[in-house]
Amino acid sequence: AEKMVEVPEKRLEDIMKLNLLEDKTTEELSAIWLEYHRQLPVIAAAIPTPIFNKMIENAKKYPIFLFPIPRSQGFEFIMLQFAVNSVHFTPLLCYQVHKENAPECLNMVHYTEFKDQGVVLMRGEYDTKVLTAQEARCLANQLQLYYTMNEPNKIKLLESFTKTPENFKHMDVIKEL
Repeated sequence: AEKMVEVPEKRLEDIMKLNLLEDKTTEELSAIWLEYHRQLPVIAAAIPTPIFNKMIENAKKYPIFLFPIPRSQGFEFIMLQFAVNSVHFTPLLCYQVHKENAPECLNMVHYTEFKDQGVVLMRGEYDTKVLTAQEARCLANQLQLYYTMNEPNKIKLLESFTKTPENFKHMDVIKEL
């Protein structure tokens, strides 16, 4: 079975001064995080710890998957792969050509420094030549729907893709969208 990729873990202190955040409530942390990223060309979220834990639990079972994004001529598939505290998204066509050297179009990093206080901070940097902000958010939303919501249809697709790829149908994922 495919495993999560090993990459060096990114740290929150590389972005923000943690000592300024230590005494903040979960709500304040979330608000500061989202405000900080509002003007930047990134996507950001403050994820409640139980939801993050559910996502990681599913990521271990289904470390690779595909999401469609609507394009003028139909849909483009974007492959995702979980790493330690990040998720890497690559256009499927690029991956088929370049394999693990394919450039990613979105990299979502989950900063777990405040996990015990109830929140995990997510920042997603995307390649503006490949994705719009709306498309990056669309991928983040699909990730949440598939990996945290326990929807039977979506879990079935994750399982099919991972365990019986020969039965997996791309159109089923488009229907879910």
